[in-house]
Amino acid sequence: MTLQQETLPIPRKRSRTTSIALILLCQVLTLAVWFASTAALPSIATLEPISGARMAAMTSILQVGFVLGALLSALLNLSDRFDPRNLFAISATAAAATTAALLVVQPVGNMALILRFATGISLAGIYPVGMRMVASWAKHDLGKLVGLLVGALTIGSALPHLFTIGAAWDWKLVYAVSSVAALSAAGLVKLVQLGPGFTRAQRFDPHVAKAAWLKRPVRLANLGYLGHMWELYAMWAWIGAFFRASLHAQGIDQPGLAPAATFLVIAAGALGAMLGGRLADRYGRTAVTIWSMAISGACALSVGWLFGGPPLLILAVAVVWGISIIADSAQFSACVVELSPPESVGTMLTIQICMGFAVTLVTIQSMDFVVSNFGWGIGFTMLAAGPLFGCFAMWLLRRDPASHALANGKK
Repeated sequence: MTLQQETLPIPRKRSRTTSIALILLCQVLTLAVWFASTAALPSIATLEPISGARMAAMTSILQVGFVLGALLSALLNLSDRFDPRNLFAISATAAAATTAALLVVQPVGNMALILRFATGISLAGIYPVGMRMVASWAKHDLGKLVGLLVGALTIGSALPHLFTIGAAWDWKLVYAVSSVAALSAAGLVKLVQLGPGFTRAQRFDPHVAKAAWLKRPVRLANLGYLGHMWELYAMWAWIGAFFRASLHAQGIDQPGLAPAATFLVIAAGALGAMLGGRLADRYGRTAVTIWSMAISGACALSVGWLFGGPPLLILAVAVVWGISIIADSAQFSACVVELSPPESVGTMLTIQICMGFAVTLVTIQSMDFVVSNFGWGIGFTMLAAGPLFGCFAMWLLRRDPASHALANGKK
């Protein structure tokens, strides 16, 4: 395949800083729509009965849409063939529209599920595309930059829970504010400049996607990511329900506490993502991912068994979980960037994310059955299997000679 690096002006330091900041802001604003339903459902539940399976489906159906959208994007090499700013803007506008449409349909009806599915498809043009843009500015600090992006994703995912803390907020305002935020990002992203590391594929190549599985080092990085994702989104989707149930078991009737705790736990992951990025650039990507998954796995094994116990103790363990569970996330993507040809980076990132989110469908949906029948202890313990598997995959990658390409030789 004949490739040509897109001609870009030599960026000034100010352009780099401004563009990275804009990308992060757009990521925060757009990702607010991701968990909008998770945050809105407790308010909706006061108006009409909702089963646990239906609540899980409102999140899972978005994941299905995201996986299908990411798969289509990867097969067509969209993020490598077209200007990522345009792809991001179109996707953010679509996500804003489908979220706003939830205001005029039955909150948990079939049409709401269809709209969440469409939102998921739209988000496939947000997260991996944002990562593609920020990676184009990397100068021996890829781990830090991708960590910042994942931190932005984390804050954006936590935002809807913040909207529900005050008594004045209801489910309609959650959707309204989230959709306005996404629409704002669609306009702001047009101000972003692409970095000198951006390389565009000149034509469609269906064979690019095969390397994600056939190339052993990339495959190991992807397997590590699968272990990480087994745990992450199920925790984010269910930790709010866990707080509500645990506080109720303690006889504590303060509706604002659970969403406040949920926001704190998820948002704390931004600190973990940024810290993980800096440590990975300094000490190595495989080292950071292994240690992060070991800590998050230990939290998964313990926090569920504290159900109904001292709220501050539960919150402390959950915050450590929230920090460690996302500290490694960006480094799996950074591994793929460093192990892949520059012209295929966007597609390889999209494939990795597609596979990871497919795994989340299993854990998010199965948590309702496991918790209902076996309790929170078993439910969260089930999630610890992912980090254990991921640690093994990254240990194998660390032993592979190709790992010297990671983090400037620090593995």
